[in-house]
Amino acid sequence: MKQINANDIIKTVKELCITANINLPADVKSCIHNAEITEPWQPAKDILSKINENIDLAVKVQLPLCQDTGMACVFLELGQEVHVTGMGLYDAINEGVRQGYKEGFLRKSVVQDPIRRGNTNDNTPALINTEIVDGENLKITVAPKGFGSENMSRVKMLAPAEGVEAVKAFVVETVLLAGANPCPPIVLGVGIGGSFDKVTLLAKKAMIRDFNTPNPDPYYKSLEDELLNLVNATGVGPQGFGGKTTALKVNIETFPTHIAGLPVAVNVNCHVTRHKTAIL
Repeated sequence: MKQINANDIIKTVKELCITANINLPADVKSCIHNAEITEPWQPAKDILSKINENIDLAVKVQLPLCQDTGMACVFLELGQEVHVTGMGLYDAINEGVRQGYKEGFLRKSVVQDPIRRGNTNDNTPALINTEIVDGENLKITVAPKGFGSENMSRVKMLAPAEGVEAVKAFVVETVLLAGANPCPPIVLGVGIGGSFDKVTLLAKKAMIRDFNTPNPDPYYKSLEDELLNLVNATGVGPQGFGGKTTALKVNIETFPTHIAGLPVAVNVNCHVTRHKTAIL
């Protein structure tokens, strides 16, 4: 059994929080760069140019891409042959977030109570999702999630008879209702199946999937492409000023569901789709 010291986890999470907020993943950067080249509407092209300038400037001056440095969404793939020493796994994750947001001078945006509020002052607790996998590695992905886009996300429990057309209509409706609020061009993670709670997790995992990795099922890959075309045909455009680049990518994740259900969730993200991964 492999032993991983909690201090290594803390250090790794701290670094991931800082770098994820400054360095946009290569697949996202490439997509935005290409969107600027192919966008025919000049106001939209100008906005995309400013977005690309901001991406480069963030790296140059080592400052966050966006003032909303988000809640720390942490995805863990924990090998069943791993034993964490020194402190509890979740305690180590939260300590890493605490140190990362403090040392990186990142905005602390988490409140202790959803109604009575009260800032926790260290951006903890993190939102941690853990999957037990084979092997002796711990894979950690930190995805800071801003709430201008998160607030535009939706879930709906469709009837099975409504089928794929209702799924497509729900996704497009979500984009139209969101308008300029999530700082388009956006990225959409779409979850289909599972249950009320499972489908939202599917959507969030889909949202951070590499742009160069389509759904392995040809049917859902085709649906991803169709949805991207439908969303971009809405004409919302960058920052809501029109154009063909409303969304950069639509990713779909699915899970088996009950015979009586067809859950669908749309997790909306802005063009700053941040996530960084490390393996211990």
